[in-house]
Amino acid sequence: MSMPSGIQVIDTMMGLPGGDRRWWTRSMAPLLLDAESQRDLDHAAGYMYKDLPDTDPDNDPVETLLGQMDAFGIDIGMIPVTFDDEPSRRAIAEHGNRLVGSFAVDPNRGMEAVRSLRRAVDELGVVAASFFPCGCVPQVPINDKRAYPVYACCVDLDLPIFINAGVPGPRVPMGAQKVGRLDEVCWFFPDLRIVLRHGGEPWEKLAVKLMVKWPNLYYSTSAFAPRYYPKAIINYANTRGADRVLYAGYYPSGLTLERSFSELADVPFRDAVWPKFLRENALGLLKLDGRSTGTTAKG
Repeated sequence: MSMPSGIQVIDTMMGLPGGDRRWWTRSMAPLLLDAESQRDLDHAAGYMYKDLPDTDPDNDPVETLLGQMDAFGIDIGMIPVTFDDEPSRRAIAEHGNRLVGSFAVDPNRGMEAVRSLRRAVDELGVVAASFFPCGCVPQVPINDKRAYPVYACCVDLDLPIFINAGVPGPRVPMGAQKVGRLDEVCWFFPDLRIVLRHGGEPWEKLAVKLMVKWPNLYYSTSAFAPRYYPKAIINYANTRGADRVLYAGYYPSGLTLERSFSELADVPFRDAVWPKFLRENALGLLKLDGRSTGTTAKG
């Protein structure tokens, strides 16, 4: 039942260290009404993440990330990439065997969001889209008509989309991310591979019900320290959901890899679940065959 060694881990939520931690206050400024969020929090959910990973802005962020991945046996990491961020573009261009890109979409931009996503696939080689419903300004509910062109584009490009669901960490309204909203999207887009991100709480049991119902819905463990993985998700992975739950950390946004991997050792997954959770599910979902380098989890 304990985490085995020797698995080539794929982490579906990483980032380059050393960046501006306060970027979120600018992107969500109209939604942030409390003084602490506006002025004091380094992390959008800083009231939950007290000990943020230390990153030296003077070090090369790409080499720092690769060093952390090597230290903890992470073979491939997925990072956000944008057209105007040189380090992220360089990371996936120079280290495509280790680092792959995701591209954030804002459905408020209409067809420009669709065109940008297509361009990101063509020019940057991204392997997934991401969508933060409560972080858009104005907010865009998961099943809102504004998101449908993006979903259709993902189907056309055969691209999975990672969607934040559940109560958001930032102090903004939660309604856009109610897990039940996924039901309509899974129904209308049966060919769209959707990955629920950031826990889905307090509707994690509903998330399991929806995964049982819809074969195109997946769950990632992003932003959760392993000791806090929802019991409903662990039980689902240990039974009929072994192919639908995949590992994601939160480095360097909120969790150190040291904490994540030390706590993973105590997660009660069954032996057969671990290789799927740590690698195989993401390998298939992101279509990463051929990118393995041989870096394995220390266990």
